[in-house]
Formats: sequence, C-alpha cells, structure tokens
Amino acid sequence: MTNQSNKKINDDRCDCNIIHEDLILKVRSKLPEREALIKLGDFFKVFGDPTRISILSALAESEMCVCDIAYLLGMTQSAISHQLRVLKQARLVKNRKEGKVVYYTLDDDHVKLIIEMGLTHIHETI
Repeated sequence: MTNQSNKKINDDRCDCNIIHEDLILKVRSKLPEREALIKLGDFFKVFGDPTRISILSALAESEMCVCDIAYLLGMTQSAISHQLRVLKQARLVKNRKEGKVVYYTLDDDHVKLIIEMGLTHIHETI
C-alpha cells in the first residue's frame, strides 16, 4: 500500500484528543432515548427484506388482496400472507375484509413517504 492509500484510510479518523464538551452536551440532549432507538432499529429491519419492500411499494399504489399481490410478485399466497403478517405486526399495513376477500393498504401516508425517500436516496447515489 502506498503512503497516499494510507493517508486516505486515515482521513476518516480524528487524530486529536480534544473533547468539545458543549457540543457533546447539546447533541446528547437531542438524541432519542435508548428504548426509542431499539424500536426504530426494529422498524427499519422490517424494511430490510426485498419482498416486504415490493409489497409496500405495490400497496403504495393501490389497495390489494393477497391473491393480487401474489400474482403481481410471482409468489405464493402463503408467502405473501406471511410477509403481510410481519408488516401488519410492524403497523405498516392494515386490512379490511369484504366478504371472503381481505384487502390490504398501507397503514398511513408515512409508510409511502419512507419508501419514496429511500428510493430518492438510492437514485441519488447511483
């Protein structure tokens, strides 16, 4: 490795021992509580599965039943139902029953916004 390569690796690091106490106190007062951070981490884990993201993206466009989602994504109804249970437990989707058919929608507009913001970020980094 050249010295230039070593310098680039070390540029990420702070080589000083100065602690900016006022800054630390300010930032610490703004950080969410540990419990909230754990819940937020769990919330984002749900978004870590491409199938669930596909389902959420589809539901961002229209209310759909399990049969339609399964057909759209080329998956079994059983697999879709399993993922919908996960999404429902995370309060990302809700359902309503009409006769024998259960229709799913996003739980609220925040879910669509999260997906849109994530996609915007991804497209900016490509």
